[in-house]
Amino acid sequence: MGDEMIISNKQVVLKNYVTGFPQESDMEIITSSINLSVPEATKDALLVKNLYLSCDPYMRGCMTNLVGPSIVSSFQPGKPLTGFGVMKVADSTHPNYNKGDLAWGFTKWEEHSLIVSPQLLFKIQHTDLPLSYYTGILGVAGITAYAGFYEVCSPKKGEYVYVSAACGAIGQIVGQLAKLMGCHVVGSAGSNQKVDLLKDKLGFDEAFNYKEEQDLDAALKRYFPQGIDIYFDSVGGKMLDAVLLNMRIRGRIAACGMISQYNLDKPEGVHNLMSIIGKRVRVEGFVTGDFYHLYPKFLELVVPYIRQNKIIYVEDVGEGLESGPISLIGLFTGRNIGKQLVIVARE
Repeated sequence: MGDEMIISNKQVVLKNYVTGFPQESDMEIITSSINLSVPEATKDALLVKNLYLSCDPYMRGCMTNLVGPSIVSSFQPGKPLTGFGVMKVADSTHPNYNKGDLAWGFTKWEEHSLIVSPQLLFKIQHTDLPLSYYTGILGVAGITAYAGFYEVCSPKKGEYVYVSAACGAIGQIVGQLAKLMGCHVVGSAGSNQKVDLLKDKLGFDEAFNYKEEQDLDAALKRYFPQGIDIYFDSVGGKMLDAVLLNMRIRGRIAACGMISQYNLDKPEGVHNLMSIIGKRVRVEGFVTGDFYHLYPKFLELVVPYIRQNKIIYVEDVGEGLESGPISLIGLFTGRNIGKQLVIVARE
């Protein structure tokens, strides 16, 4: 600690705030420098080597100059993007972390990072599982799926569950948790390849390509003739509007995200809200950070499922920090199949 060892440090920085769909050109790779030791006067801090970075839809909101209340903060032009990642401790002044420890949590999009708020980190215990999983099923995506499905939706065996963006980082987990509970599960995705993956590999009862459906209401009635008990929503917009018409009495909707709206200057309206009243539907938005205290309980459930191959997790991996921009913007065109992440360095 405190010894000078300056090395180069590649970073992905935001060039300027974004309107509309983000482009690869909105970001650039620069090289700065960093001291591989925590400054001696800095208490409870870590210097980490970033191994994997998570690409998440919420990051689109951070690329805007946000005004007013928001659950996220804007990226700063000329500064590295921030997000969730997996890291190895290179130096530490924190009593709970030693050199060589592995952790996941909030970091910067760069090769090495000085982290002065390690309360946003979780030490990795199950090192026999793929470290990349801590960007997804064993990280924020996993807690999000767990909290949204069990805590928000209060599922019961035999219920009818619909998952949009079902082939994404969160949706694929929700669908498999629902199947393990004995629910009937249908997912939607944006390509026939993804639909086949949902049915053939991830165990969904049915799946459909929403881009091929002229009438979403009719499609949902075809797949849910009895109606929907639980809708796990990551899409919003027209899909949410159609779902409202097909909910069963006392159905539950977990509002996790609304990716269909993130790149619009003016969000689309939802017109079928009257259905909420007559059908006594509960719609609840939630923020993953409210459920971090459940992380140990979540691991107790999901780790054995992974080890027994009862849950399969599909990843889409970008190689190298240079692949960060194209990997991130691919989320908004549906290019990724499964959880999108970037490998920065091998352990």
